[in-house]
Amino acid sequence: MGGWRNAVQEAAASKPLFLTIYTTIIVGIVATSFYVFSAIYSPSASTSTQSISTSWLSSPPLSQNGGSNFSNNISQPTDKASQPGSNQLKTIWEAPPSNSKMPPLESFKLTKELVGERAKDNVIIVTFGNFAFMDFILTWVKHLTDLDVSNFLVGAMDTKLLEALYWKGVPVFDMGSHMSTIDVGWGSPTFHKMGREKVFLINAILPFGYELLMCDTDMVWLKDPLPYLAQYPDADILTSSDQVVPTVVDDRLADWKQVGAAYNIGIFHWRPTEPAIKLAKEWKDMLLADDKIWDQNGFNELARKQTGPAIDDDSGLFYAFDGTLKLGILPESIFCSGHTYFVQAMYEQLRLEPYALHTTFQYGGTEGKRHRLREAMVFYDPPEYYDAPGGFLSFKPSIPKSLLLDGEHNLESHFSLINYQMKQIRSALAIASLLNRTLVMPPLWCRLDRLWFSHPGVLEGSMTRQPFLCPLDHVFEVNVMLKDLPEEEFGPAINIREYSFLNNPLLPQQVKESWLDVQLCQEGTEDCHASSNTSRPGLLRFPKNSTEEMFKTVFSSFKDVKVIQFSSIQGAFYSFTDKTREEKFRNRMKRYVGIWCCVENHTPGHIYYDVYWDEKPGWKPAPPQTPEEDHPPF
Repeated sequence: MGGWRNAVQEAAASKPLFLTIYTTIIVGIVATSFYVFSAIYSPSASTSTQSISTSWLSSPPLSQNGGSNFSNNISQPTDKASQPGSNQLKTIWEAPPSNSKMPPLESFKLTKELVGERAKDNVIIVTFGNFAFMDFILTWVKHLTDLDVSNFLVGAMDTKLLEALYWKGVPVFDMGSHMSTIDVGWGSPTFHKMGREKVFLINAILPFGYELLMCDTDMVWLKDPLPYLAQYPDADILTSSDQVVPTVVDDRLADWKQVGAAYNIGIFHWRPTEPAIKLAKEWKDMLLADDKIWDQNGFNELARKQTGPAIDDDSGLFYAFDGTLKLGILPESIFCSGHTYFVQAMYEQLRLEPYALHTTFQYGGTEGKRHRLREAMVFYDPPEYYDAPGGFLSFKPSIPKSLLLDGEHNLESHFSLINYQMKQIRSALAIASLLNRTLVMPPLWCRLDRLWFSHPGVLEGSMTRQPFLCPLDHVFEVNVMLKDLPEEEFGPAINIREYSFLNNPLLPQQVKESWLDVQLCQEGTEDCHASSNTSRPGLLRFPKNSTEEMFKTVFSSFKDVKVIQFSSIQGAFYSFTDKTREEKFRNRMKRYVGIWCCVENHTPGHIYYDVYWDEKPGWKPAPPQTPEEDHPPF
């Protein structure tokens, strides 16, 4: 870490150089789906000593130098090429020859030459991370290459990621951070260390004289942002924000006088100007002086030392920081947060084309971020994700109009709607468990928003519609659902997929064509009996309230069918025969649901969802009344 920081300080001291809508996304995915599998999963992206794995997350073995201590990973400009093959720029996704050797790690230092090789129109786009976020990084890269944007670099915080990206043909540099390869968890000390690396990186690159579009790995580009950013050549910095109330209704910069939320440093563009370099240095010095300061809070504190006046009447730029820095705030409707995109769909309501999606405002950790991107069908998974062993189970949810639309939108109507859906999902999870199938979750409807603080149901001034299609993590603990829970306590794992899964253009044809529709019927009526005989090809009538044994007996004949879809799940499953298995299943279900937050004028203000609410007569949604009551319902 010391070598990295010293190199940053040296670089910062050197003389600076001044010199559509959702359909568009889906069409782009369809047009390039073949390329996804041929490029991202190419067998050539391997070493000569290891055959390719079926998983895209596989990587060659670490080089013999993998354990060495890297320091001074940012170099001053030299006459030498910064990376092998730099005399001829390689195409993104063009993997090195399979019989070649990994170049020495020294060659992956961040240099002015390396940045210059990839920069276009003097702009470089950068993200960084560790191996735990490799699938996010590959998704980030794939979106840019789909947009025909190639002037980017990825910073590797561990050698495992560096080598994996190199063998996939992704332009990468070594950050020498010695970071763990695992998911460090949001808010952890290691997470904050990762954030500080961003500040050091900005200080390293700006003196090279290039404009820098810095991005977090948990965001994706949906539209080429560079033409938009180029419209504001006078801006020293353009930043995204956590603003959830619209300040403009078109694609102009946000009205800075109305932005009360934090500036979000997950997406921001820097120009190598004196004011920007000065802010970057003060930001770095602030974090080095106090390791308790969160990088984003530090940036906001400095940038907001002064706000205003506007630099002119039209651009939307204003003076900030020391009164000389020209700052602009990217519009919240098209440089989307997790709230303006997933909850409000602000861009859609305003008939605008979104440029970016950042998975903020979510409640399931890294798994929750990944699941949200999957719900939006903008995350790239390996082929096996779309053709899981055992096949898939789905169902058409049934919701009465009265629960969805009638009456006031309040706690009671929200929980009544959620509980009605939750009971169906519980039954579907039980059937998926019995049949050893992956459950495709249904769309989830909410009447009230979820936040970390008290509110009247939806944020005043926001464009949140009621009801709205809410992300799964608003109700369910996605991180728990996707976690390996001990089978001896919670029974067999139940895999899930996002509600949009069966509509994803990347779903292979062999899955789409292997389908069984199941219609529930009353046993004893015509063609309704526990039999594998179909009433017509691809359609099975199956008795309501069937037992574990009936399910296993009948559906064993369809084990090779990829997708089994129930027309309804209500009343489909009666009970487990194995009571021990049932108890373990119940233990699992109780941990699958989370909280709603938060009622006003009460501490604590959260309310626990209860997946077995229907077994408790008179159950009503209410926050804990005493500290002893403040626990999940298990």
